[in-house]
Amino acid sequence: MALKLVVIGNGMVGHKLLEELVALQLHDLDITVLCEESRPAYDRVHLSEFFAGKNADDLSLVTPGFFEQPGLHLRLAMRAVQIDRAFKRVTTADGEVIPYDKLVLATGSTPFVPPIPGNDRPGCLVYRTLDDLDALTQWGARARHGVVVGGGLLGLECAKALRDMGLETHVVEFAPRLMAVQVDDIGGQMLRRAIEDLGLTVHTGKNTQAIVDGETARHRMTFADGSHLDTDLIVFSAGIRPRDELARQSELGVGQRGGIMVDNFCRTRDRDVYAIGECALWGGKIFGLVAPGYEMARVVANHLHALLTRKPAPSLPEFAGADMSTKLKLMGVDVASIGDAHGATPGSRSYQFSDERRQVYKKLVVSGDGKRLLGGVLVGDAAEYGTLLQMMLNGLELPESPEFLILPSSDGKARPGLAIDALPAAAQICSCNNVSKGQLCDAVIAGATSIGALKVATRAGTTCGGCVPLVTQVMKAEMKRQGLAVNNHLCEHFAYSRQELYHLVRVERIRRFDELLGRHGHGLGCDICKPTVASILASCWNEFVLQKEHASLQDSNDYFLANIQKDGSYSVVPRMPGGEVTPDGLIAVGQVAKKYGLYTKITGGQRVDMFGARLEQLPLIWEELIAAGFESGHAYGKSLRTVKSCVGSTWCRYGVQDSVGTAIDLENRYKGLRSPHKLKFAVSGCTRECAEAQGKDVGVIATEKGWNLYVCGNGGMKPRHAELLAGDLDTATLVRYIDRFLMFYISTADRLQRTSVWRDNLEGGMNYLRSVVIDDRLGIAAELEAQMKLVVDTYECEWKRAVSDPETRRRFQHFVNSEASDDHVVFVPERGQIRPATAEEKRGGKARIPVTVLAE
Repeated sequence: MALKLVVIGNGMVGHKLLEELVALQLHDLDITVLCEESRPAYDRVHLSEFFAGKNADDLSLVTPGFFEQPGLHLRLAMRAVQIDRAFKRVTTADGEVIPYDKLVLATGSTPFVPPIPGNDRPGCLVYRTLDDLDALTQWGARARHGVVVGGGLLGLECAKALRDMGLETHVVEFAPRLMAVQVDDIGGQMLRRAIEDLGLTVHTGKNTQAIVDGETARHRMTFADGSHLDTDLIVFSAGIRPRDELARQSELGVGQRGGIMVDNFCRTRDRDVYAIGECALWGGKIFGLVAPGYEMARVVANHLHALLTRKPAPSLPEFAGADMSTKLKLMGVDVASIGDAHGATPGSRSYQFSDERRQVYKKLVVSGDGKRLLGGVLVGDAAEYGTLLQMMLNGLELPESPEFLILPSSDGKARPGLAIDALPAAAQICSCNNVSKGQLCDAVIAGATSIGALKVATRAGTTCGGCVPLVTQVMKAEMKRQGLAVNNHLCEHFAYSRQELYHLVRVERIRRFDELLGRHGHGLGCDICKPTVASILASCWNEFVLQKEHASLQDSNDYFLANIQKDGSYSVVPRMPGGEVTPDGLIAVGQVAKKYGLYTKITGGQRVDMFGARLEQLPLIWEELIAAGFESGHAYGKSLRTVKSCVGSTWCRYGVQDSVGTAIDLENRYKGLRSPHKLKFAVSGCTRECAEAQGKDVGVIATEKGWNLYVCGNGGMKPRHAELLAGDLDTATLVRYIDRFLMFYISTADRLQRTSVWRDNLEGGMNYLRSVVIDDRLGIAAELEAQMKLVVDTYECEWKRAVSDPETRRRFQHFVNSEASDDHVVFVPERGQIRPATAEEKRGGKARIPVTVLAE
């Protein structure tokens, strides 16, 4: 019989246990999961993104079909109220009794609400679950001011949520500084200034005595120093307390200050009951981070696997505590804490660097002999976090001058980096998924020689992404050690990557393929390098792609300025910016389609595609469309396709910004922009997201205070949600950031690489991308904007140029020596859309051929 396992709790750690058990393929295990919430597991770490446009589905940790697997039973909205250890059964709130052979408590924690008189008034909330966020949304809609009680990690995340809701936001902290556990006094001061510069008000050293009726708002918070603060909304986020009530009730053993006591296998005093995550007390400590909880889940999964397979106990992994170093981004401010951040180790010394202008503070704590790193604090710039963490965890010897690890490199001295070869194979590179250097090296040897492939093989970098720069270093070092060529040559004719060729073209102002081939390549070129270089030339100089010197480089679609279809016919796609089209425009499109017998389809990009055009008909069709005011829709090019929009504030009662006008402006700005792959945009007029902006390469979502900008999403074979690049932007800043983002992508991406794949392979991930686009880390922002301005200023409709140029028109003749058409190409009706018969068909002489319609 299958072993009955009951898991109480389906939070992040509880779900990680299920994933680990599924991965171990334990077929003799029957698992019942009791989830107190109405939704299965979701990402609590990124809860604040709910207010930046993400919804419950975006935050979900459950892959489609996960709970449909045999042996997995999820019970939502099911609260366990009693454990009967003698009869090994769990009783739920509705009286159901569930038997178990093994039981895992993954009950997590609950927010700590200080015992302040008035803490239960309407409008006094907590910040922990999606249901809490729903309540916060409802109360926030009626509020102008909000206060977060608690200046730790969760408190500052909550403050970001209130700010995203457009509230005047205050943070009240009992301690003398923010994030008192993670940073020291100077770091706390720097963090406070950075957060206040973002428009928040911080109150430290405040002891709240009571919450009463306010004079200018719903509530008044009175403090021990005699001051007070009026506010409409109060959110408590002052720490957590372990959910150990079931363990107390069943006498499993609980610590003096709470938490279920466990051993190295995460077992309680009852060997059939385990506890993992924030409810578990190991070595007298509660671990309030997700990575230690994940490690506990792996330990329990392996222990259960051993019981079922009778694996020897000595070989089992044990939980041995966890490093509590953290790297965070709080409202755009980098904060990192490593090891002994406060220098509590006897005899330790510190190095400190402070730049108040840039609001950067860095501190190293080293051993008395200066040879070992014990800890550190980074505020405002945490780029060195990965290097410093590995040095601390693995006891690597520090360089002779450790201060250069944190000093700016502009002092002229080389900053010592991390020697990858010095790291042991057991060094943990990805703490979220417990991936070691040795596992990464093994995956590289097995063929994973790109970041994307390495993520698939090991899962390193797939959770928080903070380890990707170090993963990249390990990958390249191992490739070099194996004698593998660390190159990404475009093809046999160019010993350069697409990115390198782009910069050669840009810096040397090369405008012709043969010139680039002569200077930096060899041979005659091929079907890989010719279209790639053609795209680069178009991105840089925006010359007509069918000029004599460029035409032969194009692929078939660009050569004929149309998508060739399966049956040999072509599609015609006029641009309809933002999906907006006049009645006269619709009539003109309908008349053209009827005249030439074209199949018409309204696409997901909000425009009308017409299929079935013969080659020689293309200039004729486009002449009529241009006369009606249309331009090329570039459906054939690796370029901007569409900017989808909802109806926005003009018509929709929920709209807060003019999404249609913005979509039209963006489409008109970037039309014709050639890039490594196709680009799709969307603009939503509110967070209801009717335009599906978070599934696009560039997505824009309206807020009460401006626009949120999302990038690097896409649909297709591997759908990927876009990520928030910046929030609450005015329109001018929005356009400026999009300019920079697009040109940075165009200048650095590989051939035929979508923005989503480019982002996954970008060292430093989204944090690095923000630093380039927003903070101008590379000092190229002005250059990127100038490059985009050139493209915008030199735009011309390719079809308008083509139909007005006799030489270009000749390439659309069906026969080389005649302007006659080929009446042998005929079509059958497509769902009622009937093509007019040709003269030959009327005489009854030709067979009809079915037409196949392909999506854009």
